[in-house]
Amino acid sequence: MRRFRSADPDFEARFQAFVGEQRGSPDDVGAAVRYVLQAVQNEGLPAVLRFTRQFDKIELNEETIRVTAEEIAAGAAECHPEVREAIKLAASRIKAFHERQKPADQRFVDEAGVELGWRWTPLEAVGVYVPGGRAAYPSTVLMNCVPAKVAGVDRIAMVTPPGKLEPAVLAAAQEAGVTEIWRVGGAQAVAALAFGAGPIAPVDKIVGPGNAFVTAAKRQIYGIVGIDALAGPSEIVVVADGKNDPTWIAADLLSQAEHDPAAQSILITDDEAFADKVEQAIAAELETLATAKDAAESWKNHGAIIIAPLADSPRLVNILAPEHVEFALDDPEALSDQVRHAGAIFLGRHTPEAIGDYIAGSNHVLPTSRAARFQSGLSIYDFLKRTSIVKCDPASFARLGPATVALATAEGLPAHARSAAVRLK
Repeated sequence: MRRFRSADPDFEARFQAFVGEQRGSPDDVGAAVRYVLQAVQNEGLPAVLRFTRQFDKIELNEETIRVTAEEIAAGAAECHPEVREAIKLAASRIKAFHERQKPADQRFVDEAGVELGWRWTPLEAVGVYVPGGRAAYPSTVLMNCVPAKVAGVDRIAMVTPPGKLEPAVLAAAQEAGVTEIWRVGGAQAVAALAFGAGPIAPVDKIVGPGNAFVTAAKRQIYGIVGIDALAGPSEIVVVADGKNDPTWIAADLLSQAEHDPAAQSILITDDEAFADKVEQAIAAELETLATAKDAAESWKNHGAIIIAPLADSPRLVNILAPEHVEFALDDPEALSDQVRHAGAIFLGRHTPEAIGDYIAGSNHVLPTSRAARFQSGLSIYDFLKRTSIVKCDPASFARLGPATVALATAEGLPAHARSAAVRLK
């Protein structure tokens, strides 16, 4: 963990160097992923089964690669009742939030008499990658699948690494209305969704987080299918004054640090004595935290405390462009309204980032690695397409046709010009 003081003469240089550091940059996996993608594209299901055997040490076939309806129901039934109720509550809130995002079709006639507009249509098929390994992620299922359902996507194909499927994941899939689940992970899962593999039909877009191999595969297949984003290590910035309970703030910082040793947690405060207390509280929390190994490594290597006037915090947040930012203050909007670059903003002392991860209703699939400068979090718009509509009658075409001919001629495209000119005679 590093500490920065805005009053120091070298603050800006040190801060900019810190912002530019790469986190979790894996060794080049591009060549290995390219090999997997090409094999699945050329061979289909046999390649998927071979890579599953090689990487996951699990033998599957054309029948057992799919999770049956009976398995989904049985697994969901094993989910603890309290967790099941939490999944239902989360799903209902996520659905309600995303239903409010539904855009309207539009048709209008402009001053030239041309009828213009647009209409929205859902994607036909979406693949959702749900990670396995470190933990079970029912929230990933809900955050990706519920908005897709709200958008009207016809087919949702969920893939997740083979092995025991956690009851909470199956309960979330059931709650989200997902009936197509495949036991396949890694780059081979992305390839199967992009190209098709035996019983796995190709999709139009792939969403959901994954490891370095999954991210590299999504990068390489973009253009063949759509993708949501390239996920990086998680991150949080907490802007807090000395009125906060340091244990609360410590817990908020560790809530992201525990995700991954490459995750990043940053505290911005104007109270150095409070910063000391937060640092002590983090050390105390790590004594009992089950995920302390990853969290401690993250805090040690990528964490930071910035001592600066709170009035300067929006500027610093905008430079960091973090995935999550909390304003744990009495009047959070006074500063948060100045933030332009952040995946999600959490306002007030009783709004920890974790509430957004699970139950608030907003989406937790957010831009990382400063991508909040140019990208939004996952929404219903990721599962919709907008199509433009143009309609001319003879009178309106007569008004616009000559300019069309002029521009097409200027661009050296005579067939374009003629397609308009022939209608003007």
